[in-house]
Amino acid sequence: MEAMYQKFSQAKFDESGQITGFSLDYPNNFNFAYDVVDAIAEETPEKRALVWCDDAGNERTLTFGEISRLSSQTANYLTKQGIRKGDRVMLMLKRHFEYWYVLIALHKIGAVAIPASHMLTTGDIIYRSNIADIRTIVCADDEELCNKILDASKQSPGLTNLFTVRRNHGGFRTLDELIAKESAVFERLDTKVNEALVLYFTSGTTGYPKAVIHNHAYPLAHIVTAVYWHCVKNDGLHLTVADTGWAKASWGKIYGQWLGGSAIMAYDYDRFDASKLMDVLEKHKVTTFCAPPTLYRLMAKTGIRKEAFASVCHVSTAGEALQEEIIRLFHDCTGLEIMEGYGQTETTLLIANFAGGKPKRGSMGKPSPLYNIRLMDADGNEVPDGETGEIVIDARDRIPEGLCLGYENNDEVNARCWKDGVFHTGDIAYRDEDGYFFYVSRLDDVIKSSGYRIGPFEVESTLIQHHAVVECAVTGVPDAERGNLIKATVVLQAGVDPSDELAKELQEFVKERTAPYKRPRIVEFVEELPKTISGKIRYNVIRDRDAKK
Repeated sequence: MEAMYQKFSQAKFDESGQITGFSLDYPNNFNFAYDVVDAIAEETPEKRALVWCDDAGNERTLTFGEISRLSSQTANYLTKQGIRKGDRVMLMLKRHFEYWYVLIALHKIGAVAIPASHMLTTGDIIYRSNIADIRTIVCADDEELCNKILDASKQSPGLTNLFTVRRNHGGFRTLDELIAKESAVFERLDTKVNEALVLYFTSGTTGYPKAVIHNHAYPLAHIVTAVYWHCVKNDGLHLTVADTGWAKASWGKIYGQWLGGSAIMAYDYDRFDASKLMDVLEKHKVTTFCAPPTLYRLMAKTGIRKEAFASVCHVSTAGEALQEEIIRLFHDCTGLEIMEGYGQTETTLLIANFAGGKPKRGSMGKPSPLYNIRLMDADGNEVPDGETGEIVIDARDRIPEGLCLGYENNDEVNARCWKDGVFHTGDIAYRDEDGYFFYVSRLDDVIKSSGYRIGPFEVESTLIQHHAVVECAVTGVPDAERGNLIKATVVLQAGVDPSDELAKELQEFVKERTAPYKRPRIVEFVEELPKTISGKIRYNVIRDRDAKK
Protein backbone atom coordinates (compact mmCIF):
# COMPACT_ATOMS: atom_id res chain seq x y z
CA MET A 1 0.00 0.00 0.00
CA GLU A 2 1.03 3.61 -0.48
CA ALA A 3 2.26 5.48 2.57
CA MET A 4 -0.60 7.15 4.48
CA TYR A 5 0.89 10.66 4.39
CA GLN A 6 -0.20 11.00 0.76
CA LYS A 7 -3.82 10.79 1.85
CA PHE A 8 -3.56 13.79 4.16
CA SER A 9 -0.97 16.10 2.61
CA GLN A 10 0.27 17.81 -0.53
CA ALA A 11 3.77 19.12 -1.13
CA LYS A 12 5.55 21.28 -3.72
CA PHE A 13 9.23 21.09 -4.64
CA ASP A 14 11.80 23.17 -6.49
CA GLU A 15 13.91 21.90 -9.38
CA SER A 16 16.42 20.32 -6.97
CA GLY A 17 13.73 18.33 -5.19
CA GLN A 18 13.69 20.41 -2.00
CA ILE A 19 10.30 20.97 -0.42
CA THR A 20 8.94 24.51 -0.89
CA GLY A 21 5.26 24.14 -0.13
CA PHE A 22 3.19 21.94 2.15
CA SER A 23 -0.48 21.72 3.12
CA LEU A 24 -2.67 19.32 5.07
CA ASP A 25 -6.19 18.10 4.40
CA TYR A 26 -8.02 16.17 7.10
CA PRO A 27 -11.54 15.78 8.51
CA ASN A 28 -12.72 17.50 11.68
CA ASN A 29 -12.74 14.17 13.50
CA PHE A 30 -9.25 13.07 12.45
CA ASN A 31 -7.74 10.69 14.98
CA PHE A 32 -4.32 9.13 14.36
CA ALA A 33 -5.27 5.87 16.08
CA TYR A 34 -8.31 5.18 13.91
CA ASP A 35 -7.38 6.93 10.67
CA VAL A 36 -3.76 5.80 10.43
CA VAL A 37 -2.99 2.82 12.68
CA ASP A 38 -6.32 0.99 12.29
CA ALA A 39 -6.52 1.93 8.61
CA ILE A 40 -3.10 0.40 7.90
CA ALA A 41 -3.99 -2.65 9.99
CA GLU A 42 -7.19 -3.20 8.03
CA GLU A 43 -5.47 -3.09 4.63
CA THR A 44 -2.09 -4.67 5.47
CA PRO A 45 -2.29 -6.25 8.96
CA GLU A 46 1.12 -7.96 8.57
CA LYS A 47 2.95 -4.73 7.75
CA ARG A 48 5.80 -4.24 10.19
CA ALA A 49 5.22 -1.42 12.68
CA LEU A 50 7.77 -1.85 15.46
CA VAL A 51 11.05 -3.74 15.86
CA TRP A 52 12.13 -3.84 19.51
CA CYS A 53 15.23 -5.12 21.25
CA ASP A 54 16.95 -4.62 24.59
CA ASP A 55 20.41 -5.04 26.09
CA ALA A 56 19.53 -8.49 27.45
CA GLY A 57 19.10 -9.87 23.95
CA ASN A 58 15.29 -9.90 23.97
CA GLU A 59 13.58 -9.03 20.70
CA ARG A 60 10.05 -8.58 19.46
CA THR A 61 8.43 -7.38 16.24
CA LEU A 62 4.90 -5.98 16.25
CA THR A 63 2.78 -5.58 13.12
CA PHE A 64 0.15 -2.93 12.59
CA GLY A 65 -2.45 -5.63 13.05
CA GLU A 66 -1.03 -6.40 16.50
CA ILE A 67 -0.73 -2.72 17.47
CA SER A 68 -4.37 -2.20 16.45
CA ARG A 69 -5.55 -5.23 18.43
CA LEU A 70 -3.52 -4.52 21.57
CA SER A 71 -4.51 -0.86 21.60
CA SER A 72 -8.20 -1.77 21.30
CA GLN A 73 -7.91 -4.29 24.14
CA THR A 74 -6.15 -1.66 26.27
CA ALA A 75 -8.77 0.96 25.41
CA ASN A 76 -11.58 -1.41 26.35
CA TYR A 77 -10.01 -2.16 29.73
CA LEU A 78 -9.14 1.46 30.56
CA THR A 79 -12.63 2.71 29.76
CA LYS A 80 -14.00 0.09 32.17
CA GLN A 81 -11.75 1.66 34.80
CA GLY A 82 -13.46 5.00 34.24
CA ILE A 83 -10.90 6.68 31.97
CA ARG A 84 -12.71 9.03 29.61
CA LYS A 85 -12.03 11.61 26.91
CA GLY A 86 -9.94 14.45 28.30
CA ASP A 87 -8.58 12.50 31.29
CA ARG A 88 -4.81 12.87 31.81
CA VAL A 89 -2.71 9.69 31.83
CA MET A 90 1.03 9.75 32.43
CA LEU A 91 3.17 7.16 30.60
CA MET A 92 6.55 6.30 32.14
CA LEU A 93 7.41 3.31 29.99
CA LYS A 94 11.06 3.91 29.05
CA ARG A 95 11.55 2.37 25.59
CA HIS A 96 9.39 -0.67 26.36
CA PHE A 97 7.32 -1.86 23.37
CA GLU A 98 4.15 -1.49 25.48
CA TYR A 99 4.45 2.28 25.11
CA TRP A 100 3.27 2.20 21.50
CA TYR A 101 0.00 0.35 21.94
CA VAL A 102 -0.87 2.04 25.25
CA LEU A 103 -0.38 5.45 23.64
CA ILE A 104 -2.60 4.47 20.69
CA ALA A 105 -5.23 3.20 23.16
CA LEU A 106 -5.32 6.60 24.85
CA HIS A 107 -5.73 8.26 21.46
CA LYS A 108 -8.72 6.00 20.75
CA ILE A 109 -10.35 6.97 24.04
CA GLY A 110 -9.55 10.65 23.55
CA ALA A 111 -7.64 10.74 26.83
CA VAL A 112 -4.63 13.07 27.02
CA ALA A 113 -1.33 11.17 27.07
CA ILE A 114 1.49 12.67 29.13
CA PRO A 115 4.75 10.88 28.26
CA ALA A 116 7.37 11.29 31.00
CA SER A 117 10.87 10.08 31.74
CA HIS A 118 11.45 7.28 34.24
CA MET A 119 14.30 9.43 35.59
CA LEU A 120 11.91 11.91 37.21
CA THR A 121 12.18 12.28 40.97
CA THR A 122 9.27 11.94 43.39
CA GLY A 123 9.06 15.74 43.51
CA ASP A 124 8.98 15.91 39.70
CA ILE A 125 6.06 13.47 39.61
CA ILE A 126 4.16 15.44 42.26
CA TYR A 127 4.75 18.69 40.38
CA ARG A 128 3.49 17.25 37.10
CA SER A 129 0.50 15.56 38.73
CA ASN A 130 -0.61 18.81 40.32
CA ILE A 131 -0.07 20.98 37.24
CA ALA A 132 -1.80 18.61 34.81
CA ASP A 133 -4.36 16.98 37.13
CA ILE A 134 -2.97 13.50 36.48
CA ARG A 135 -4.99 10.66 38.01
CA THR A 136 -3.51 7.65 36.19
CA ILE A 137 0.07 6.48 35.60
CA VAL A 138 1.23 3.52 33.51
CA CYS A 139 4.89 2.75 34.20
CA ALA A 140 7.70 0.33 33.38
CA ASP A 141 8.58 -2.69 35.50
CA ASP A 142 11.17 -0.84 37.54
CA GLU A 143 11.17 -1.11 41.34
CA GLU A 144 12.81 2.25 41.94
CA LEU A 145 10.37 3.97 39.59
CA CYS A 146 7.36 2.26 41.17
CA ASN A 147 8.50 3.35 44.64
CA LYS A 148 8.85 6.96 43.49
CA ILE A 149 5.34 6.90 42.06
CA LEU A 150 3.92 5.39 45.26
CA ASP A 151 5.64 8.10 47.31
CA ALA A 152 4.24 10.75 44.99
CA SER A 153 0.72 9.33 45.24
CA LYS A 154 0.77 9.91 49.01
CA GLN A 155 1.17 13.64 48.37
CA SER A 156 -1.10 13.78 45.29
CA PRO A 157 -4.53 12.57 46.48
CA GLY A 158 -5.96 12.47 42.95
CA LEU A 159 -3.28 10.05 41.76
CA THR A 160 -5.12 6.78 42.40
CA ASN A 161 -4.97 4.67 39.20
CA LEU A 162 -1.53 3.03 39.05
CA PHE A 163 -0.54 0.41 36.47
CA THR A 164 2.71 -1.30 35.58
CA VAL A 165 3.63 -3.74 32.81
CA ARG A 166 5.32 -7.17 32.75
CA ARG A 167 5.71 -7.66 36.52
CA ASN A 168 3.56 -7.22 39.63
CA HIS A 169 4.39 -4.49 42.15
CA GLY A 170 2.53 -3.73 45.35
CA GLY A 171 0.11 -0.85 44.87
CA PHE A 172 -0.01 -1.37 41.08
CA ARG A 173 -2.12 -3.44 38.71
CA THR A 174 -0.32 -5.25 35.87
CA LEU A 175 -1.83 -3.85 32.70
CA ASP A 176 -0.76 -6.44 30.14
CA GLU A 177 -2.31 -9.23 32.20
CA LEU A 178 -5.57 -7.33 32.57
CA ILE A 179 -6.06 -6.49 28.88
CA ALA A 180 -5.53 -10.08 27.65
CA LYS A 181 -9.20 -11.03 28.05
CA GLU A 182 -10.59 -7.83 26.54
CA SER A 183 -12.23 -7.61 23.14
CA ALA A 184 -9.98 -6.78 20.18
CA VAL A 185 -12.77 -4.56 18.82
CA PHE A 186 -13.14 -1.01 20.13
CA GLU A 187 -15.96 1.05 18.68
CA ARG A 188 -14.80 4.43 17.44
CA LEU A 189 -15.44 7.25 19.91
CA ASP A 190 -16.16 10.81 18.83
CA THR A 191 -13.06 13.02 19.04
CA LYS A 192 -12.38 16.36 17.37
CA VAL A 193 -9.14 17.42 15.78
CA ASN A 194 -8.87 20.59 17.89
CA GLU A 195 -9.12 18.66 21.17
CA ALA A 196 -6.08 17.86 23.32
CA LEU A 197 -4.13 14.75 22.30
CA VAL A 198 -0.82 14.83 24.13
CA LEU A 199 0.83 16.98 26.80
CA TYR A 200 4.59 17.28 27.15
CA PHE A 201 6.56 18.98 29.87
CA THR A 202 9.50 21.02 28.60
CA SER A 203 13.01 20.04 29.67
CA GLY A 204 13.32 22.89 32.18
CA THR A 205 16.66 24.36 31.09
CA THR A 206 15.81 27.82 32.47
CA GLY A 207 13.17 27.20 35.14
CA TYR A 208 10.34 24.89 36.09
CA PRO A 209 9.13 22.65 33.25
CA LYS A 210 6.11 24.00 31.41
CA ALA A 211 3.18 21.85 30.31
CA VAL A 212 2.74 22.06 26.53
CA ILE A 213 -0.53 20.89 24.94
CA HIS A 214 -0.91 19.57 21.37
CA ASN A 215 -4.09 18.61 19.54
CA HIS A 216 -5.04 15.74 17.21
CA ALA A 217 -3.54 17.53 14.17
CA TYR A 218 -0.08 17.34 15.74
CA PRO A 219 0.75 13.87 14.29
CA LEU A 220 0.01 15.11 10.75
CA ALA A 221 2.40 18.04 11.15
CA HIS A 222 5.15 15.48 11.70
CA ILE A 223 4.85 14.35 8.08
CA VAL A 224 7.36 17.11 7.31
CA THR A 225 9.62 15.85 10.10
CA ALA A 226 9.68 12.23 8.98
CA VAL A 227 9.17 12.25 5.21
CA TYR A 228 11.11 15.34 4.16
CA TRP A 229 13.79 15.58 6.87
CA HIS A 230 14.30 12.06 8.27
CA CYS A 231 13.64 10.78 4.73
CA VAL A 232 11.96 7.62 5.99
CA LYS A 233 11.20 4.91 3.45
CA ASN A 234 7.98 2.98 2.97
CA ASP A 235 8.74 -0.45 4.51
CA GLY A 236 12.02 0.93 5.83
CA LEU A 237 13.22 0.94 9.45
CA HIS A 238 13.83 4.19 11.31
CA LEU A 239 15.72 4.61 14.58
CA THR A 240 15.54 7.83 16.57
CA VAL A 241 17.52 7.68 19.79
CA ALA A 242 15.16 9.11 22.40
CA ASP A 243 13.37 8.13 25.57
CA THR A 244 9.62 7.90 25.06
CA GLY A 245 9.21 10.47 27.84
CA TRP A 246 10.29 13.36 25.62
CA ALA A 247 8.76 15.11 22.63
CA LYS A 248 11.65 13.80 20.54
CA ALA A 249 9.83 10.46 20.63
CA SER A 250 6.84 12.05 18.88
CA TRP A 251 9.25 13.51 16.35
CA GLY A 252 11.01 10.25 15.57
CA LYS A 253 9.38 7.19 17.09
CA ILE A 254 5.77 7.08 15.92
CA TYR A 255 3.66 9.67 14.07
CA GLY A 256 5.48 10.84 10.96
CA GLN A 257 7.32 7.56 10.56
CA TRP A 258 4.13 5.46 10.47
CA LEU A 259 2.48 8.02 8.20
CA GLY A 260 5.52 7.63 5.95
CA GLY A 261 5.16 3.84 5.90
CA SER A 262 8.31 3.14 7.91
CA ALA A 263 8.61 0.78 10.84
CA ILE A 264 10.14 2.01 14.10
CA MET A 265 13.33 0.53 15.56
CA ALA A 266 13.21 0.73 19.37
CA TYR A 267 16.45 0.01 21.21
CA ASP A 268 15.63 -0.38 24.92
CA TYR A 269 18.68 0.35 27.08
CA ASP A 270 19.41 1.82 30.52
CA ARG A 271 22.91 3.17 29.86
CA PHE A 272 24.00 4.44 26.47
CA ASP A 273 26.84 2.54 24.84
CA ALA A 274 27.88 3.75 21.39
CA SER A 275 29.25 0.34 20.42
CA LYS A 276 26.01 -1.47 21.33
CA LEU A 277 23.95 1.11 19.44
CA MET A 278 26.05 0.49 16.34
CA ASP A 279 25.51 -3.26 16.82
CA VAL A 280 21.74 -2.64 16.65
CA LEU A 281 22.06 -0.52 13.52
CA GLU A 282 24.10 -3.20 11.80
CA LYS A 283 22.10 -6.25 12.90
CA HIS A 284 18.63 -4.89 12.13
CA LYS A 285 19.67 -3.02 8.97
CA VAL A 286 18.26 0.35 10.00
CA THR A 287 17.65 2.55 6.96
CA THR A 288 17.26 6.02 8.51
CA PHE A 289 18.78 7.31 11.75
CA CYS A 290 18.41 10.34 14.02
CA ALA A 291 20.21 11.06 17.31
CA PRO A 292 20.83 14.09 19.52
CA PRO A 293 24.14 15.94 19.13
CA THR A 294 25.49 14.53 22.40
CA LEU A 295 25.44 11.00 20.99
CA TYR A 296 27.13 12.01 17.74
CA ARG A 297 29.84 13.68 19.80
CA LEU A 298 30.31 10.53 21.86
CA MET A 299 30.43 8.33 18.75
CA ALA A 300 32.92 10.67 17.07
CA LYS A 301 35.18 10.64 20.12
CA THR A 302 35.02 6.90 20.78
CA GLY A 303 35.12 5.67 17.18
CA ILE A 304 32.55 5.17 14.42
CA ARG A 305 32.27 1.80 12.66
CA LYS A 306 31.56 2.37 9.00
CA GLU A 307 29.97 -1.07 8.60
CA ALA A 308 27.37 -0.21 11.28
CA PHE A 309 25.96 2.39 8.91
CA ALA A 310 26.11 0.26 5.76
CA SER A 311 22.30 0.03 5.45
CA VAL A 312 21.66 3.61 6.61
CA CYS A 313 20.89 6.01 3.79
CA HIS A 314 20.12 9.15 5.80
CA VAL A 315 21.14 10.59 9.19
CA SER A 316 19.88 13.65 11.05
CA THR A 317 20.09 15.47 14.38
CA ALA A 318 18.20 17.98 16.52
CA GLY A 319 17.89 19.05 20.15
CA GLU A 320 20.98 21.25 20.35
CA ALA A 321 23.31 22.75 17.79
CA LEU A 322 25.97 20.33 16.53
CA GLN A 323 29.51 21.50 15.93
CA GLU A 324 30.66 21.45 12.31
CA GLU A 325 33.78 19.51 13.31
CA ILE A 326 31.65 16.55 14.43
CA ILE A 327 29.68 16.62 11.17
CA ARG A 328 32.94 16.50 9.22
CA LEU A 329 34.34 13.61 11.26
CA PHE A 330 31.15 11.59 10.86
CA HIS A 331 31.06 12.19 7.11
CA ASP A 332 34.70 11.24 6.68
CA CYS A 333 34.02 7.91 8.38
CA THR A 334 30.61 6.94 6.93
CA GLY A 335 30.11 9.08 3.83
CA LEU A 336 26.83 10.30 5.38
CA GLU A 337 26.05 13.96 5.96
CA ILE A 338 24.33 14.72 9.26
CA MET A 339 21.28 16.84 8.39
CA GLU A 340 20.52 19.26 11.18
CA GLY A 341 17.05 20.36 12.15
CA TYR A 342 15.47 22.62 14.72
CA GLY A 343 12.23 22.76 16.63
CA GLN A 344 10.84 22.80 20.14
CA THR A 345 8.57 20.80 22.42
CA GLU A 346 5.99 23.44 21.51
CA THR A 347 6.26 22.71 17.78
CA THR A 348 7.13 20.15 15.17
CA LEU A 349 10.13 20.65 12.88
CA LEU A 350 10.57 24.39 12.24
CA ILE A 351 13.84 24.63 10.32
CA ALA A 352 15.95 21.92 8.67
CA ASN A 353 18.40 20.86 6.02
CA PHE A 354 15.77 19.15 3.91
CA ALA A 355 16.20 16.40 1.36
CA GLY A 356 16.97 17.70 -2.12
CA GLY A 357 18.64 20.84 -0.89
CA LYS A 358 22.35 21.40 -0.48
CA PRO A 359 23.04 21.26 3.28
CA LYS A 360 25.26 23.82 4.93
CA ARG A 361 27.36 22.38 7.71
CA GLY A 362 26.71 24.10 11.02
CA SER A 363 23.39 25.46 9.77
CA MET A 364 19.93 24.58 11.07
CA GLY A 365 18.78 24.76 7.45
CA LYS A 366 15.80 26.55 5.96
CA PRO A 367 12.27 27.06 7.34
CA SER A 368 9.64 24.36 7.01
CA PRO A 369 6.90 25.42 4.59
CA LEU A 370 4.35 24.50 7.28
CA TYR A 371 5.41 27.58 9.31
CA ASN A 372 5.91 31.28 8.64
CA ILE A 373 9.31 31.74 10.32
CA ARG A 374 10.82 35.17 10.92
CA LEU A 375 13.74 36.71 12.79
CA MET A 376 12.79 39.68 14.97
CA ASP A 377 14.64 42.13 17.20
CA ALA A 378 13.50 43.17 20.69
CA ASP A 379 11.19 45.81 19.20
CA GLY A 380 9.39 43.36 16.92
CA ASN A 381 11.15 44.47 13.73
CA GLU A 382 12.36 41.91 11.22
CA VAL A 383 16.16 41.81 11.08
CA PRO A 384 18.15 41.74 7.82
CA ASP A 385 20.39 38.87 6.71
CA GLY A 386 23.54 38.52 8.77
CA GLU A 387 22.10 40.08 11.93
CA THR A 388 20.90 38.11 14.94
CA GLY A 389 17.27 38.02 15.97
CA GLU A 390 14.78 35.86 17.82
CA ILE A 391 13.18 33.00 15.89
CA VAL A 392 9.44 33.62 15.87
CA ILE A 393 6.41 32.01 14.23
CA ASP A 394 4.09 34.49 12.55
CA ALA A 395 0.64 32.95 13.07
CA ARG A 396 -1.44 36.05 12.34
CA ASP A 397 -2.85 34.61 9.12
CA ARG A 398 -3.17 30.99 10.27
CA ILE A 399 -2.10 28.84 13.19
CA PRO A 400 -0.02 25.94 11.80
CA GLU A 401 -1.05 22.43 12.82
CA GLY A 402 2.20 21.63 14.63
CA LEU A 403 2.10 24.63 16.96
CA CYS A 404 0.94 23.90 20.50
CA LEU A 405 -2.38 25.04 21.92
CA GLY A 406 -0.53 26.78 24.74
CA TYR A 407 0.84 26.17 28.21
CA GLU A 408 -1.31 24.47 30.83
CA ASN A 409 -2.19 26.71 33.83
CA ASN A 410 0.48 29.26 32.97
CA ASP A 411 -1.00 32.57 31.88
CA GLU A 412 2.30 34.38 32.48
CA VAL A 413 4.25 32.24 30.03
CA ASN A 414 1.41 32.24 27.49
CA ALA A 415 1.41 36.04 27.55
CA ARG A 416 5.19 36.19 27.20
CA CYS A 417 5.38 33.74 24.29
CA TRP A 418 2.28 34.88 22.39
CA LYS A 419 2.27 38.54 21.34
CA ASP A 420 -0.11 39.91 18.71
CA GLY A 421 -0.42 36.60 16.89
CA VAL A 422 3.32 35.91 16.94
CA PHE A 423 4.83 32.99 18.87
CA HIS A 424 8.26 33.70 20.39
CA THR A 425 10.63 30.73 20.67
CA GLY A 426 13.26 32.43 22.83
CA ASP A 427 16.02 31.17 20.50
CA ILE A 428 18.47 33.49 18.76
CA ALA A 429 19.81 32.90 15.24
CA TYR A 430 20.92 34.69 12.11
CA ARG A 431 20.15 34.04 8.44
CA ASP A 432 22.73 34.17 5.66
CA GLU A 433 22.27 35.50 2.13
CA ASP A 434 21.19 32.03 0.91
CA GLY A 435 18.37 31.78 3.44
CA TYR A 436 20.07 29.32 5.81
CA PHE A 437 19.58 29.83 9.56
CA PHE A 438 22.42 29.52 12.07
CA TYR A 439 21.79 28.99 15.76
CA VAL A 440 23.38 31.40 18.24
CA SER A 441 21.89 30.69 21.68
CA ARG A 442 18.88 30.90 23.90
CA LEU A 443 17.81 34.48 24.45
CA ASP A 444 18.79 34.20 28.12
CA ASP A 445 22.22 32.70 27.30
CA VAL A 446 23.66 35.51 25.14
CA ILE A 447 26.79 36.88 26.85
CA LYS A 448 27.51 40.63 26.76
CA SER A 449 31.23 41.22 27.24
CA SER A 450 33.20 44.45 26.60
CA GLY A 451 30.36 45.71 24.38
CA TYR A 452 30.18 42.51 22.31
CA ARG A 453 27.25 40.08 22.16
CA ILE A 454 28.62 36.54 22.16
CA GLY A 455 26.66 33.34 21.64
CA PRO A 456 27.98 30.38 23.67
CA PHE A 457 27.72 28.00 20.72
CA GLU A 458 30.33 29.78 18.58
CA VAL A 459 32.95 29.46 21.33
CA GLU A 460 31.90 25.89 22.17
CA SER A 461 32.21 24.95 18.49
CA THR A 462 35.84 25.98 18.57
CA LEU A 463 36.70 24.34 21.88
CA ILE A 464 35.22 20.98 20.86
CA GLN A 465 37.78 20.78 18.04
CA HIS A 466 40.60 20.44 20.60
CA HIS A 467 41.63 16.81 20.99
CA ALA A 468 41.40 16.97 24.81
CA VAL A 469 37.81 18.23 24.98
CA VAL A 470 34.77 15.92 25.14
CA GLU A 471 32.11 18.49 26.05
CA CYS A 472 32.00 22.10 27.13
CA ALA A 473 29.61 24.87 28.12
CA VAL A 474 30.32 28.58 27.76
CA THR A 475 28.74 31.10 30.11
CA GLY A 476 29.27 34.64 31.33
CA VAL A 477 30.63 35.55 34.78
CA PRO A 478 29.72 39.09 35.97
CA ASP A 479 32.67 41.49 35.89
CA ALA A 480 32.72 45.17 36.88
CA GLU A 481 35.01 46.20 34.03
CA ARG A 482 33.82 44.08 31.09
CA GLY A 483 30.23 43.39 32.09
CA ASN A 484 30.86 39.65 31.80
CA LEU A 485 33.91 37.44 31.48
CA ILE A 486 33.72 34.48 29.11
CA LYS A 487 33.97 31.21 31.03
CA ALA A 488 34.40 27.72 29.61
CA THR A 489 33.36 24.74 31.72
CA VAL A 490 35.13 21.75 30.17
CA VAL A 491 34.87 17.96 30.36
CA LEU A 492 38.14 16.32 29.29
CA GLN A 493 38.85 13.09 27.46
CA ALA A 494 39.56 10.05 29.61
CA GLY A 495 43.23 9.98 30.55
CA VAL A 496 43.75 13.74 30.13
CA ASP A 497 44.57 15.55 33.38
CA PRO A 498 43.41 19.12 34.03
CA SER A 499 46.14 21.71 34.55
CA ASP A 500 46.83 25.43 34.35
CA GLU A 501 48.92 24.76 31.27
CA LEU A 502 46.02 23.01 29.52
CA ALA A 503 43.68 25.87 30.46
CA LYS A 504 46.05 28.36 28.84
CA GLU A 505 46.38 26.09 25.80
CA LEU A 506 42.58 26.05 25.36
CA GLN A 507 42.41 29.83 25.69
CA GLU A 508 45.03 30.27 22.98
CA PHE A 509 43.31 27.62 20.86
CA VAL A 510 40.13 29.71 20.80
CA LYS A 511 41.98 32.99 20.36
CA GLU A 512 43.82 31.70 17.29
CA ARG A 513 40.62 30.51 15.60
CA THR A 514 38.07 33.21 16.49
CA ALA A 515 37.94 36.90 17.34
CA PRO A 516 40.16 37.66 20.38
CA TYR A 517 37.23 38.94 22.46
CA LYS A 518 35.67 35.45 22.35
CA ARG A 519 38.59 33.88 24.20
CA PRO A 520 37.45 32.35 27.51
CA ARG A 521 39.20 34.20 30.32
CA ILE A 522 38.15 31.52 32.81
CA VAL A 523 38.50 27.78 32.21
CA GLU A 524 37.08 25.29 34.71
CA PHE A 525 37.52 21.54 34.37
CA VAL A 526 34.68 19.32 35.63
CA GLU A 527 33.81 15.62 35.58
CA GLU A 528 30.43 16.26 33.96
CA LEU A 529 28.16 19.11 32.90
CA PRO A 530 24.80 19.72 34.60
CA LYS A 531 22.08 18.56 32.25
CA THR A 532 18.35 18.09 32.13
CA ILE A 533 17.12 14.50 32.13
CA SER A 534 16.67 14.89 28.37
CA GLY A 535 20.40 15.60 28.03
CA LYS A 536 20.44 19.35 27.42
CA ILE A 537 23.07 21.46 29.16
CA ARG A 538 21.66 23.54 32.03
CA TYR A 539 23.52 26.81 31.60
CA ASN A 540 21.46 28.40 34.37
CA VAL A 541 22.86 25.91 36.89
CA ILE A 542 26.43 26.84 35.95
CA ARG A 543 25.62 30.55 36.22
CA ASP A 544 23.94 30.05 39.59
CA ARG A 545 26.94 28.11 40.92
CA ASP A 546 29.32 30.86 39.82
CA ALA A 547 27.13 33.54 41.43
CA LYS A 548 27.38 31.73 44.78
CA LYS A 549 31.19 31.46 44.70
